[in-house]
Amino acid sequence: MLITQLALVSETSQITPSQLNRVAAALQKQALRDFSPIWNIPATVDAFDTLDDVPLGYWPMIVMDDIQQDGAAGVHLDDNGQPFSLIEYSDSWSLTASHEMLEMLGDPGGNRLVAGQSPKPGQGVVEFLVEVADPSEAPENGYTINGLLMSDFFTPHFYDPVAAPGVRYSFTGKLDGPRKILPGGYISWHEPVSDHWWQQVWFGTDEPEFVDLGKLTARAGSLRAAIDSRTGTISRIAHSGPQSERFSAARSLTAAAKRSTSSRASGWRDRIQQLQNEPVVEGTWEGGA
Repeated sequence: MLITQLALVSETSQITPSQLNRVAAALQKQALRDFSPIWNIPATVDAFDTLDDVPLGYWPMIVMDDIQQDGAAGVHLDDNGQPFSLIEYSDSWSLTASHEMLEMLGDPGGNRLVAGQSPKPGQGVVEFLVEVADPSEAPENGYTINGLLMSDFFTPHFYDPVAAPGVRYSFTGKLDGPRKILPGGYISWHEPVSDHWWQQVWFGTDEPEFVDLGKLTARAGSLRAAIDSRTGTISRIAHSGPQSERFSAARSLTAAAKRSTSSRASGWRDRIQQLQNEPVVEGTWEGGA
């Protein structure tokens, strides 16, 4: 089985090499421990200082101060059709990086469609765009790895025709049925009769709403890039996130994790110092050939 190799690269001075490595380690754990067993897609994540250091064969995930326009964040394709992702820096950039990594792994080309019953009454069977992190993308639905906030993602059962007891629809279990969304999330699909693209969104309202995006014409790039340009991306959620209780909790966990690792590092340094100061005791060897 081919292993997908991802490269996390910072193009902003706001991220130190230490921070970049910590997020890369958390993303690697999420990819290997959480995502791969469910989706059968093995992947590695490595941090690199610059884009010039990224070896051939890696798909880059690039963190920038400003991605210049709404909807530009997300997974894109280069001139050779290979995926790369843009991540706008924020206090919650680990969540954004996790979101983009999961969607890059789930559908590298950004064009995968899966048939299923439309959430909108009367539409019948439609074609859903596979975006594994969108229905539960809000910070409140994430979870932490190594004290860093990671995105929830749905499982292949998300497209099941009916709900069934004991079935896991997202990694955290917060999605309780197929083709559902949570506050702060959305889902996109193509309705073949009208040739319109539709969404169910849940942004700042008491209940989810249906949005008719119309026909998708003169498209450049992937379906995902075209849809995200109309919807906005996780960066919008991330920028509003610091007010949420989940972000406050995540920051506390990050600080606690940092204290724990620093204490352990101090213990290692003390022990190394002890070994260096201990007198060398000459031993004797017995036996042998």
